[in-house]
Amino acid sequence: MKFIADSLLKKLWLTITFAILVTISVSFILSYLFYEKLYVDRIEEDLYETGLKLAEDYQGGPLSEELKTYIKWFNDKSDTEVFIVKSPLELTSSLPVQANNDSLISSEEREQLLQGGMISKIGFEEFFGRKIIAVIIPLLDENRLEGMIFLYVPLVKISELTRDFSYLWFLGGVSFIVIALSIGYVAIDRLTRPLVEMKRAAKRVSKGDYSTRVNIESKDEVGQLAAAFNQMSASIQEEDERRRDFLADVSHELRTPIAYVRGYSEGLASGYIKSPEEQEKYLKLINREAGRMGKLVSDLLDLSKIDAGQISLDIHPLPLAQLIDDFIQKYSQVLVEKQIALVVDLDPEIIIDADEGRIEQILQNIMDNAIRYTDTGGTISLKLTKHTYGACIEFVDTGIGIPAEDLKKITERFYRVNKARSRSNGGTGLGLAITEKLVTLHHGIIQIESELGKGTTVRLLFRTI
Repeated sequence: MKFIADSLLKKLWLTITFAILVTISVSFILSYLFYEKLYVDRIEEDLYETGLKLAEDYQGGPLSEELKTYIKWFNDKSDTEVFIVKSPLELTSSLPVQANNDSLISSEEREQLLQGGMISKIGFEEFFGRKIIAVIIPLLDENRLEGMIFLYVPLVKISELTRDFSYLWFLGGVSFIVIALSIGYVAIDRLTRPLVEMKRAAKRVSKGDYSTRVNIESKDEVGQLAAAFNQMSASIQEEDERRRDFLADVSHELRTPIAYVRGYSEGLASGYIKSPEEQEKYLKLINREAGRMGKLVSDLLDLSKIDAGQISLDIHPLPLAQLIDDFIQKYSQVLVEKQIALVVDLDPEIIIDADEGRIEQILQNIMDNAIRYTDTGGTISLKLTKHTYGACIEFVDTGIGIPAEDLKKITERFYRVNKARSRSNGGTGLGLAITEKLVTLHHGIIQIESELGKGTTVRLLFRTI
């Protein structure tokens, strides 16, 4: 797969590569040091054990020829250089090197031997001109140093062993890096593949293809991200469909009154309508359609402000009973004309914190619907009572009702139960959408219940003071 500059795949792969190299390097260094340390310690321990076992054959007194012969035989058979001598001078002459006689055992070390202490030497020894591991075992007879056993191993042999160890580490490390990077590359590619797919899907969404979805292959964070992307894409698609429907509805709602206004005005302007009664009728129709357009524009502006969070509420204590009593007065004439009975029952003690103008707008939208869909001779009941939530305003009408399948959508913009109804008996289709949002802004609840052919009940719940 070709790397893309600054891609996540490349960054992850380089990060893992760096981590593997650092891990192997540190492991090699630590292993090398520990291996050498453990090996040196083991050699030193072996030298001590060997020297003490050889010293057990010393029975006291001057060094016997038998013991010297045995030590010489052991030296020939062993990889360790072993010498038995009476003094440091004899040790110097016995070793296969030429150096200063005083450079091997110092006076302090001689005192330590006289006290029965053993001496070990690890590192570069000037006497030998090389690195060694050496052990000196004293042979004492009644506090007299009768001799000493000197054992040593050149460190060159240990370096050779650790060099082999380094070669093995190098070969193993290279093999591990190749295998780990190959497996890591495959794993990272599989991990980032959904992200690459989401990137391509996001580009398609940005170009307007909101039906784009990505496959969810896991339940981890990447899978959850894919699910969130699908949910986002579905929401955008749904919102786009609502926007298209909204524009279509607005166009339809404006097209009809504009056509009416244009047709009636052209009829008046052309002089085709000469009768004063007909002219008055046409002017009333023009006025009605202009009022409808004004109401539609006003409702659209309200919805736009609410959606944008630009609407401000003038909250203050509000006696609901008084507001409702004043509010219903303006419906007296239309109720009489349509012969609809209005039953009012108000609790005068209920006070809420609310915006008076917006509360009246809420009541007006619901009352308009109740009157519009209640037939002549019907009844509308308006009650204000106390409720566990606070206050309850309840509208009950004996209108045509709403089918159960339409109740959940009744507060959507431009949603109408009867799509084929005439414009003369309907509103803008925005009233309940605005009502629901205004109720929510007041931290209230709207409940709608209805039964087809029997009527509708709308409850508004608000917090009281």
